[in-house]
This record gives sequence, structure tokens and C-alpha cells, in this order.
Amino acid sequence: MHGLSVCEQLSGQLSRLCEVVGVDPPTPLGLLSDLLGPHGSRPLSEPPAWLSNVADDHTPVEFSLAYSQGEPPALRLLGEALGSPPGPQTNMSAGEEFIDAHTGRLGLSTARLDLVRDLFATDHPQGTFGLWCSLVFRRARRPELKIYLNPEVKGVQRAPHLVGEALHRLGLAKSYQTMLDHAVRPDELGRNDRLSFFALDLHDGPQARVKLYLSHHHAEIRDVVRAAGIVDGVDPTELAEFCAAAGGANRFDSLPLVGSYTLTEGADAPVGYSIYVPIRGYVNDDREARDRVVALLARHGFDSATFDQAVAAVTQRSLRDGVGLIAHVSLRLGPPRPGVTVYLSAEAYQVKPPRPLQLPAARRTVARPAARRAATTR
Repeated sequence: MHGLSVCEQLSGQLSRLCEVVGVDPPTPLGLLSDLLGPHGSRPLSEPPAWLSNVADDHTPVEFSLAYSQGEPPALRLLGEALGSPPGPQTNMSAGEEFIDAHTGRLGLSTARLDLVRDLFATDHPQGTFGLWCSLVFRRARRPELKIYLNPEVKGVQRAPHLVGEALHRLGLAKSYQTMLDHAVRPDELGRNDRLSFFALDLHDGPQARVKLYLSHHHAEIRDVVRAAGIVDGVDPTELAEFCAAAGGANRFDSLPLVGSYTLTEGADAPVGYSIYVPIRGYVNDDREARDRVVALLARHGFDSATFDQAVAAVTQRSLRDGVGLIAHVSLRLGPPRPGVTVYLSAEAYQVKPPRPLQLPAARRTVARPAARRAATTR
């Protein structure tokens, strides 16, 4: 693998993933090459040019497979464009240049981004990133693009005000205040509850979303159940069972749970919710993670065959030989496409060795909610 360049390694994985989901590879491969830019030619034998937070080993790309009822799985790619030289500000500029270069080709609209772009601009970016791009590939469809901006780009303490001003400009201030009032633990905003991502779909269609992500550090399942309670239609038992099955724990101290809220104009509260469980922090190895994901897919009515094929497309190693390939698993609740998403690390630079996971006695037994999971339409 280390005789390859970054682009060659990631392109091989992406091409095989396209075959798995039935997407024609040339367009995804071209977009990946453009996103990587000159750094795509960097040999993998050299250390990463930038310690990207997209993945634990600093590969600037992560893959995911999104399952929705009634349609084939969608292939997604999350990536960070790197500037020359790489840095917080130059990376943001590189990401914006990538967006501008493909606005016409992909039929994008930057109208909402243009309303808030200045709020996230700074000469001294803080935090772990400035701008990430997410590309979505579906069969016989034009690729979709979503961007992630960093609410903490001007500092942790300024994040609530920055996000508030951005959502005010977008006509979503009321939904945001409702979220803050009910989703954040008392006195924890900016501490253990952090505004981690501000996301925009770059199109003007009826399903275009604004999504706000809240990371819950040192949280228990009941904390995210409470946080999700402001969204109509979220089944608390279903949510609790998903977190328990994915993480094998009631309390998440290793890596934070992340909840996301879908905001739409005219609504007084968020209309959709997703929970992201960093499964890699709560398993011994990727075989254990794979078995949990297969069980979750079956529970929510999805065939795991495509998932296993996707894993094989990304790596040839034994799943018992590492941990982190299967990075996250998420449950999406509410419009436009409820379902399950599984996130796969490229592991271009490093495979993290498996580890024995020693859980305190209090965390070894996962309490199951007494109530039966209510039937929901997904």
C-alpha cells in the first residue's frame, strides 16, 4: 500500500465502493481527485501533509454507506481539501475553491452559504477544522454536495452566538433556541455539550437541509434521549436501544455521542434528528464492530450483504487485526430519508491495533428499556 500515492489508494477504494452500490465510477473519481488537489500525488510512504481530523489516522477522506427504506444504499464521501501549504486558513480556502469550481457542474446553489459565509471567516481559525465537503452518490443521479462549517472556528465560547447569528440570517432562529433550551445539559454548553458542525445542503430543492450537530461528551443514553425529545416522531425506546446496541454501554466516556438536528424555515423546533455512535471507541476490534452493525441493520430492516461487500472494498485485512475501520454508525430519524448510516475509515496511513476493552463493572451490563420499541415508519 505504501508504494501508492494518497489519490491512488483512495481512488482504488472508491472505485470498488462504486461497484458495490452500482454507481458509475468516473464522476466520483474525478471529484475525489479534485478535492485532494496536488496533495493527492503525495506518497503514502511519507507522513500526512496535514493532521486532518476527518479520520483517526489523519487520512483526509472517510467513506460511508447510507441505508434508506425503498432505495439502494447511497455512497458518501467526506473530505477535507488541503491548501498549499496546508493550514487552517489555506484549507478553508481550498474547500471554497472546490465548491466554486463545481457549482455549475453539479447544479449547486450557494445562496444560503453566501448569507453566512462571512460569519465563519477569520484570519485565525480555531478548532480542528474549518470546512469539510460531503459528496453523496446515488444510482443514476447527479452527485449531491453538503458542507460542514466549524461553529468553534472563532473559539468555543463564541460558538453559540456565531451559530445563532447564522441561523437568524437563515430564518431558523426559533428552532435553534428551542434546541438550546431542551437539548443541552444544564451548564454544559461549551463544556461537555459542544456545537461541533454547522452543515448546509448546497441546493435549493424542497429537501435542502440545515443541520446542526451537538457533541455530548461523557454522556449517558438518557442524555441523548432527552436531547432528541424536542423532535416530533422520535421514539425514545428505539433511540436508546440503538445506542446501547452500537456502543455496548450506557455511558460514553471514550468518544462522544453526537446528535444532529435538521432545521427548516417556518418550524418552531427541529424536524429531524440523527444519533452518531463512535463505535470504534467501544469495541475490541473491527470484527466486533462488524457484528454489531450487522445486528443493527437487521433490526432496522436492512440487508447486511452490501455492508460486508463495502468493507471488503475498503480493506483486505482481517477485521480482528485492527480497530477503527468501522468508525461510526448512525440512526437517522425524520425527513427526508430515515435509516442507518455506517462510516468506514480509509486507513490509508495506519491501522490501529486491536485492544482489550476493559469496562468498569457498572458499564458491563447494558440496561434495556422496559418498554417495547414502538413501530415506526422508516
